[in-house]
Amino acid sequence: MHKYLLSILLALALLMPGCDKWKKDSSQLTPLAEVNGEVLYQEQFRSTFSDEQWERLSPEQKKQEIEDWVNVTLLAQEAEEQNLAEELAVRQRIDYATKKIKANALISKRLANINIGEEEMFNYYRLHRNDFQSKLMEYEVQRILCPDPATPEILLRRIREGYNFNTAVLEQSQEGLKQNLGRMGFVTAAGEDSLFWRAAHELKQNEPGIANIAGMTYILRHTNQREGNQDANFSEYRNEIRAILLRDKQKQAYEDLVRELKIRTSAIYYY
Repeated sequence: MHKYLLSILLALALLMPGCDKWKKDSSQLTPLAEVNGEVLYQEQFRSTFSDEQWERLSPEQKKQEIEDWVNVTLLAQEAEEQNLAEELAVRQRIDYATKKIKANALISKRLANINIGEEEMFNYYRLHRNDFQSKLMEYEVQRILCPDPATPEILLRRIREGYNFNTAVLEQSQEGLKQNLGRMGFVTAAGEDSLFWRAAHELKQNEPGIANIAGMTYILRHTNQREGNQDANFSEYRNEIRAILLRDKQKQAYEDLVRELKIRTSAIYYY
């Protein structure tokens, strides 16, 4: 939590130079909260999330994020009262964080133009067929049935922070299968639990993830895997291939962008 609050503090500090802009345009903004006379606007709140992150937030999660923002604002105001922002180390960290956010905005703009087509993915699959299993794997799945859409993200974060998965099943799962620690046994691509297979297929072994299946939301992981009898084809590896190509293109786009800027800039010196 300390690291989380610190990161938000840095983000808020970055907004400080633009406070006049928010005040000047406040008549056209939507207030969410007010802390000691400082108004927090919905437009500010929304700008801290990517489109993908925003779509994944439930109303309950948005409410919690706003509460975190209020808390951090209160802490930041107290830091201002104590003149902590004037300390050299703090100013340097704010300056570096400002540069990182500006750089990330530029990189995101470049990455937004990346497109990966079906033909490109299939060609990659043909060229690298030996890198993929010829037989589909079967996965031994363990799951937690969540009570509502707001729970999974919070529970998944707790598990990643050290909350034991078996304990989470017993304490949190909303189905009788929790008495068996949520273990489904091995699921297959062609079996009746193929949707769980698809979700497990997207995860690394013992890596927890969220799956929405038949109107229910689960946190699941696969603790074991084995080669099955069904032949694998492109469709089973489509998402994996897209992730590989996207990662490669993002890396290349970043390197190209830096190279272009360095060509245009002659005033770079190392001491």
